[in-house]
Amino acid sequence: MANAFFGGVHPRDMKAATNEKAIQQLPPPPEVVIPMSMHFGAPCAPLVQKGDFVKVGQKIGEFRGLGAPIHASVSGKVKAVEPRPYSMGGNMMSVVIENDFKDELSEEVKAPADPDALSVQEMAEAVKNAGVVGMGGATFPTHVKISGGIGKVDTVIINGAECEPYITGDHRTMLERPEEIIGGATYLAKMFGVGKVIVGVEDNKQNGIDSLNRVIAEKNAPVEVRALACRYPQGGEKQLCQAITGKQVPPGGLPSNIGCAVFNINTTCAIYRAVHDGMPVVKKIVTVAGSGVAEPKNLECPIGTPVSRLFDECGGLDEKTYKLVMGGPMMGMAQYTAEVPVGKGTGAMLAFCADEEQTVQDPQCIRCGKCVAACPMRLEPLFMYQYASKNMLDELNAAHIMDCMECGACAYACPARMHLTHMFKYGKQKLKEKMAADKAAAEAKKAAAEKKEAVAK
Repeated sequence: MANAFFGGVHPRDMKAATNEKAIQQLPPPPEVVIPMSMHFGAPCAPLVQKGDFVKVGQKIGEFRGLGAPIHASVSGKVKAVEPRPYSMGGNMMSVVIENDFKDELSEEVKAPADPDALSVQEMAEAVKNAGVVGMGGATFPTHVKISGGIGKVDTVIINGAECEPYITGDHRTMLERPEEIIGGATYLAKMFGVGKVIVGVEDNKQNGIDSLNRVIAEKNAPVEVRALACRYPQGGEKQLCQAITGKQVPPGGLPSNIGCAVFNINTTCAIYRAVHDGMPVVKKIVTVAGSGVAEPKNLECPIGTPVSRLFDECGGLDEKTYKLVMGGPMMGMAQYTAEVPVGKGTGAMLAFCADEEQTVQDPQCIRCGKCVAACPMRLEPLFMYQYASKNMLDELNAAHIMDCMECGACAYACPARMHLTHMFKYGKQKLKEKMAADKAAAEAKKAAAEKKEAVAK
């Protein structure tokens, strides 16, 4: 029986345009631009230089500290290693590869003789070497989540909620690649030493649930599919944990604090390919939709493909298109150019040309409290907005702004159309800057005191 999480909203799902359209392979582009940051953590250091020849699956970026390696998605010559437009804003060091259209597979890609005979450590290492990250958008390195959770996690959850409007890539994967999902879940069960993995799927994807259950029965897999009532943001890992287990992640905590580990549907497929085939992450499924798109589709393309190629494949953009969004309409990022590349966490590219965005120039809070009722983290957005707008950073910290998941539920529920999510992103950045400055000042004060004491001696 599924449990309910606090708050949430019910936006129109807007999935009808693509939820019955099979995943299509996008013709490879003549050039890919692979950014060295497609994961939570510091950017990778490029391992290639201009003029080098690379093959599919060859490691071209190495991480330091927290991160995941990056691989070539096509074979060909490295055209440049330089900063290029980046989906998070500004430019990012990128490896530009001129596609030779031969799709030569790198010698580094080696499938194990018997994947089922691999030890837990060998499977975790395969996931690490494949550069698998949270492909639902969070992009946290998957090998870190696995290695950090072994011995601590007793509930492994596969996130098939896909609650953001428009996005249908996970749903189509359930229908078309259930064997990979169940295979990856089975490997996760072995790695974490659990008897059963739970797949949480919203009940508006009944055919996806049936598809997974068919494969589970055929393979007698240690996996259970749990149907969940539709509600946004059910795909948030803390909310999904509560919906599945009834346990709440504590403020400032992680799912591991309640013995849970959560993995996205396509992350689970990537885990399967990494362990079973030794194949790194080189492709991504992207839903291309919105009122500005002539023919919405689900496309699978090489990492680094310019999003303009995706729109071209869908018949181009309406001339009245006024906004491009990478990701869903609730949590996605508006883009300033269609030349940004597809990354590991890109789940959708949306284009809007109608009157979807109904903003207000100078909105005024009417103290209705709907934002408080909608917040799945039990925060008080109306007060957080005031603190952030007035740079009251101590009060903002006391209001637990850092627990905000930027899901946009409060902004969706607000009848005054307050720019809540935008202000919270601004407030969190200001608070981070203050905390860093306070830390630097404290360290400088401590160093000065130690120097003074040393001189006195």
